[in-house]
Parts: sequence; structure tokens; C-alpha cells
Amino acid sequence: MSILTKLRCITVDVTGTLMAYKGELGDYYCMAAKSVGLPCPDYKRVHDGFKIAYTEMVKKHPCFGHAEKIPNIVWWKTCVRDSFVKAGYDFDEETFEKIFRRIYSTFGSSAPYTVFPDSQPFLRWLRSQGVTVGIVSNAEYRYRDVILPALGLNEGSEWDFGVFSGLEGVEKPDPRIYKIALERAGNMAPHEALHIGDSMRKDYAPAKSIGMHALLLDRFKTPDAEDWKKSGATVLPDLVAAREWLTSDRLSD
Repeated sequence: MSILTKLRCITVDVTGTLMAYKGELGDYYCMAAKSVGLPCPDYKRVHDGFKIAYTEMVKKHPCFGHAEKIPNIVWWKTCVRDSFVKAGYDFDEETFEKIFRRIYSTFGSSAPYTVFPDSQPFLRWLRSQGVTVGIVSNAEYRYRDVILPALGLNEGSEWDFGVFSGLEGVEKPDPRIYKIALERAGNMAPHEALHIGDSMRKDYAPAKSIGMHALLLDRFKTPDAEDWKKSGATVLPDLVAAREWLTSDRLSD
């Protein structure tokens, strides 16, 4: 009997698993600045500023401000403004508004993302095998409503349900997000479900902690992958390998 016959539900992470960012953050911040006639900001300063600003926002207002009912656009406006300020750019309100609108609309579209070529075939194959497929992502509502559909990953053809932190008020690595996924799948038992992601901390460990099976993808040959393997995790290079593993006869994680 193959591994797949023992599973009724498979949940999948999004960024790094199904898709990746195209280019660098600086590319999009540069285009936004150019659109209002300004020179490109320094890539490294913007990148470092964004990392600090985003980390602070996630800590102060987790799940994109879900608990405080902060509108998504307001959460991101604060984050982008702080990114520029920390990078040493302090625009007047009118200029910043124009730059921000460009950035917000760009990241709410399919433009900055690329889907891995094995993602859509893998998800469709799972559903053709009678498996319930769920998306579990630390993402805001635009991933569900706009971005994933624009990338050809649609509810009803590639996935059956989604659990997005900005809509649920719970985010990885909190194991509760996986419990929500099991409920959404029809109160599935943990041992009947597998989660696929690219982070030991956010994907593998919390899913395993509630009794789910899990495996990790190492698409970018991260140095951490060797440690993942040593800890006993199943680590595969892509979803083609995941399909082969699922049709083998041993659930070895």
C-alpha cells in the first residue's frame, strides 16, 4: 500500500513551496519611486529597513492586525512607511501616498510572484486521487481572493480550502492553525493528514506536534536541510519528488 492510501488530507504552505518571489524587494520599491519621478532607493537599505519594519509590525500587530481589526491597507501602509524611514527615506505625505499605492497594488497582484512548474500539476493530481487539499499560509486575504487565483491556483480546482493567518487570527508556528485546517477538512484525524512546507519551525514541527505527518521541501538547497535530515525529517527537492514519495509504500517521517 502506498503512503497516499493512508492519507485523506494534505495541506500545503505557499511561499517557498508552491511559489516564490520574482526579483528583489528593491526592484518593486524602485519602480514605485520611479513612477513618481524619484530616483531608486538603495536596495540594501530598503531590504534591511523592510526586514526590521515587518518584524516589528508582526510582533505588535500579528496576523495583519486581525485582533485589532486594522484594515489590511492600513497595516501595510504603516509597514511600508517604516521600511522607508528605517532605510533613511522620509517622503512628504503626498509623495509617500503615491509610492505606497503602487507598492500595495503590485503586491496584491500576480506580478511579483512565480509559481513553480510542479505546483499546479501536483495539487490537481492529489485531488484526482480523492485527497482533500488545503492551503495553510501566514498570508493576508489577498492571497486567497486575488493572488493565488491570478497565478492559476484556484479554490475548487487546485485546492479545497484555505487557512490564512490574516483571516483566522492565528499564524504559524502556532499549532492551532493546523487544528483549524483539520476542522476545515471535515474534522480530519491528525494521522490522516500530511503537511508540506519549507520551514522546520513554521511547517514541520508544529504540524508534527499535533500528530500530523509532515515533510519539508528544500527547493533552494538551504544549508539547514542537512540538520532537518539529521533530526529525522523527510526532506525532498520538489513536488515531483513528493509525488514519487507519496506513491511509495512507506510513511517514514
